Amino acid sequence: MGQVIDNRYEIARILGQGGFGRSYLAIDRQKSRQKCVLKEFAPQVVKPQDLQKAKELFEREASVLKKIQHPQIPRFHSSFSAKIGTKDFFFLVQDYIEGDNYYQLFQQRQSLGKSFSEEEVVNLLHHILPVLTYIHFLDIVHRDISPDNLILRQSDNLPVLIDFGGVKQLPASQGFWRTQLSGEGTLLGKKGYAPEEQLIQGKVFKSSDLYSLAVTALVLLTGKEPQSLYDSYNGTWYWGKEIKVSPKLETVFKKMLAYKPSDRYQKADQVLKDLPAPSSVHTANTIINPVKSQNTYMTKLKTMVAAPGIKNAKAISSKFHSQTQFVVQQIPMPAWLRPFAVSFLGTSAIVLTGAGVWAAGNYVFRSVTSITIPEISLPQIPLGGNPASQPVSDNPKSRDIQKIFSRRQQLEIPSGFFTKMVDEIFYTQKPQLKGRSISTKPEDAALRDEWYGIADDLLDKIERANLSVSARRKLGSYTRQDYETWGELARSGKLGKYKSIEQLRTDTYQKFDPLFPGQERGKLNQQTFLQIWYAIADDKVSQARKN
Repeated sequence: MGQVIDNRYEIARILGQGGFGRSYLAIDRQKSRQKCVLKEFAPQVVKPQDLQKAKELFEREASVLKKIQHPQIPRFHSSFSAKIGTKDFFFLVQDYIEGDNYYQLFQQRQSLGKSFSEEEVVNLLHHILPVLTYIHFLDIVHRDISPDNLILRQSDNLPVLIDFGGVKQLPASQGFWRTQLSGEGTLLGKKGYAPEEQLIQGKVFKSSDLYSLAVTALVLLTGKEPQSLYDSYNGTWYWGKEIKVSPKLETVFKKMLAYKPSDRYQKADQVLKDLPAPSSVHTANTIINPVKSQNTYMTKLKTMVAAPGIKNAKAISSKFHSQTQFVVQQIPMPAWLRPFAVSFLGTSAIVLTGAGVWAAGNYVFRSVTSITIPEISLPQIPLGGNPASQPVSDNPKSRDIQKIFSRRQQLEIPSGFFTKMVDEIFYTQKPQLKGRSISTKPEDAALRDEWYGIADDLLDKIERANLSVSARRKLGSYTRQDYETWGELARSGKLGKYKSIEQLRTDTYQKFDPLFPGQERGKLNQQTFLQIWYAIADDKVSQARKN
């Protein structure tokens, strides 16, 4: 260790390795010695033309990763090539995430004979499904969701999805896409976590990610590895035996784990709609590491090549239905808002086969003779569901929506919380519309205008609250436990001027009431208005402890 790459990145230690490279914790000498993750791509190829193809594929992966901008996905910084000795190496640079991954947390619980509670797992799903909603809307499939690719971020206790080495960019016109390597589909995915269409045929759907997420949830719930939960001989899961969950959650899991992709949920927000409601306790707040361990960014490059002998997958013929009707739900943004957000992000269709190369196995590259990349273009996104409309960026109303989306991101307000709160205000003002969807149709234009008008006003109020970044980030995750902790601190004389929780309450309401004058004290919604109240109180507590 201590080696410097590209005269800039100082290697601190290896984080993980696989057949196609390694991941390192590195120190960026040009950014105040900031920590980052350096992912090495070093395929074992001999022919110069194969190396050139591999490089092209690697660069395609980098181009897709640049498009991903989500607070629960490590930020992509750059890609570059470097010659070390006589060999060419390619590298990606990404954010380093402080925290334990969920496989480490799983092992810690396991060592104590414990596992995650159903409440914890439900809350985890409520926080990670919006991330899948985001990447799937960009037609990106992760393909390697498992406990070791989810990190519990130390700074805000939110789950972060990592390791996009197996990411797949889907063409807009079909539900799956195969990387062509010598006529063979690239078979990616961890055995036990990936569905059979992925492991056997190299085909991936958005529902393939939902399958892997369900397996991940079951592993955390039961404290057992996937092979202990699935009867491979009969092709059934051990429901009611090894897997014991509430009937409602079991129904959701069974649909996520359906053998045929067409029988599963097709969208992450459909799962969110059917999930049991999250508890008032944030998933991460209940995860207290029982064993002290080193916080590491475990980007394990151990994606497995499918082994023979697995039951042959059935023919897959499902196609994703048209996305012309959206429902406002508890997702990163109202569904009708998504096309505008995508335009704001500048998203375009980019075909990615290189990501598949990351973990396919050395033997695949040795047999590479030619790699063909199909040309696929994404249809222009219409405005308001009308194909004849102008692109979003040319419409002033759309630019207003882009501004809202941008402001929320800049303020680092959790998207699920924000959408939920705007929905509550909107449907409280229009109780007759409760249960009614807002579509992209022209007749709903006025409703959409009102919704984003409320969203804009809410952002104004949050800005006027002058909350700290950390308080804004925690919106949606405050609990009664936070309030009780502040009370204990006050009683023990550790909150400076606040000698009792009542003094803190009075001070907090003095700031909260002018912002939301219609809200009755003591009756604030735990998941929305009370979250802002908690955030104001949190900042006052932090300030009092400093003084």
